[in-house]
Amino acid sequence: MSSDAVAAARKGRLKQRYDNEFRLVAGCVPYRVKKDDEGNPCSSLGGAPAEVEVLMISTPNRADMVFPKGGWEDDEDVYEAASREAMEEAGVKGVINRAALGHWVFKSKSSQNSTSPRVACKGCIFAMEVTEELESWPEQETHSRRWVSPAEAYQLCRYDWMREALTALLERLSVIEPVAAAAATQELTDQTGMYMMLQASSDGAVALC
Repeated sequence: MSSDAVAAARKGRLKQRYDNEFRLVAGCVPYRVKKDDEGNPCSSLGGAPAEVEVLMISTPNRADMVFPKGGWEDDEDVYEAASREAMEEAGVKGVINRAALGHWVFKSKSSQNSTSPRVACKGCIFAMEVTEELESWPEQETHSRRWVSPAEAYQLCRYDWMREALTALLERLSVIEPVAAAAATQELTDQTGMYMMLQASSDGAVALC
């Protein structure tokens, strides 16, 4: 675990990227493959694929958790934005897989009644294999972090579109079969009022969250 000096988190939206009325957002699902004392991946019982844990973060006054994400700014590419958000919110660094887990459109609950044309977001989520955990990070006071199993992550996750990103990661890592993943995601839906599907598209879920 690194003890690097804490950098300041970026604030404000002066450099925020937009696509017409949509605010562009980048994020990631940080993960690690559990290893034994010799550095070899640990396998589940029965010779199943290696055991994987994902990193989630808390937000104030909420029991559920999320994956790090935030605004994509005009002086960085989308991969740098996702990496920066992981460092600022979760205090981790790692290797970003440039093949996105998916793209989603969503709107914050606090903006439902806003008349501003720029209240909806387009999010691009990536997989990040964590290579370093910082002892201190910029948003540590508002975001604690927690390594959890995929099963626990499905239960804790605040939004269905984040569960879809988790499913995409697990399929990519061959931890679960696509059919089993779809069934798990369908069974674990958000509580009433927390999430509403608006429409489906070929590149991701369009949601109100």
